[in-house]
Amino acid sequence: MEIAVFSFVCAVLLCATVAQTKPTLRKERVHHEPELSRQAHEDNKSFQYDHEAFLGKEEAKTFDQLTPEESKDRLGKIVDRIDSDADGYITTAELKAWIKRVQKRYVYENVAKVWTDYDLNKDNKISWDEYKQATYGYYLANPEEFEDATDQFSFKKMLPRDERRFKAADLNRDLAADREEFTAFLHPEEFEHMKDIVVLETLEDIDRNGDGHVDEDEYIADMFAHEDGGPEPEWVKTEREQFSDFRDLNKDGKMDQDEIRHWIMPQDYDHAQAEARHLVYESDQDKDQMLTKEEILENWNMFVGSQATNYGEDLTRNHDEL
Repeated sequence: MEIAVFSFVCAVLLCATVAQTKPTLRKERVHHEPELSRQAHEDNKSFQYDHEAFLGKEEAKTFDQLTPEESKDRLGKIVDRIDSDADGYITTAELKAWIKRVQKRYVYENVAKVWTDYDLNKDNKISWDEYKQATYGYYLANPEEFEDATDQFSFKKMLPRDERRFKAADLNRDLAADREEFTAFLHPEEFEHMKDIVVLETLEDIDRNGDGHVDEDEYIADMFAHEDGGPEPEWVKTEREQFSDFRDLNKDGKMDQDEIRHWIMPQDYDHAQAEARHLVYESDQDKDQMLTKEEILENWNMFVGSQATNYGEDLTRNHDEL
């Protein structure tokens, strides 16, 4: 039903040519950090994992086609960007922050694609009023057309929810989002200061009786509609066991916000931290636990170097395998 209503609303908006965007929608419940690379991390055999972690998969392909001199030149420019305090040293923390940004590159690319849809006055910021007009303008001008829309997709409910999220992302409280703030608004699960909002929105999505908790039936109803009255599938029974054994941590029969956070934001192994430590350890010649640009360029092959034994072959090989 949610998809059907969403399609109807989008059709109305597109036909009206007033608003070409849509309000934020719920996403998959459980959020895992994206993997650094699909390559196995075999320290003694290949640097491909390191390349993809440091550069991102697509950028790693680009570097594979460069000469050593070109790779070192580009790497030097990247090092300057990683050195956030410009003190000439790359710390593990700075390297971790860079790797995490590379992990989230798809997020920033997504924001870049939609930026002009919202930045109506082209001042390189998106105000709350601009977002509201782009997303809800037609609804606000023609509310009578949406009176029969199901509560699962209600503009009346989504507007204040989006405003609350926008204000949480707006760190300087000027009601205008720069690129980073708007990225946090559209992709709150990727930002630490937005995770409380993600938890709250998840609770509001699932908590049908409005008691501020998620009980077992609400948890199941979020993923399974028992319409025919027949027996529940085995996977639903398994999910009920999961709720009892792993979701309801304090065994009071329901999930509070802390338990919801534990469910949808599991504390995964910090791959970025581990990779940053690995790169520092392998390249830190003077063992001061920091890297200079010279140390990184000296070990350039670990960071960006091509693994082809012959440069000519590297230019022509099939990169899809990466």
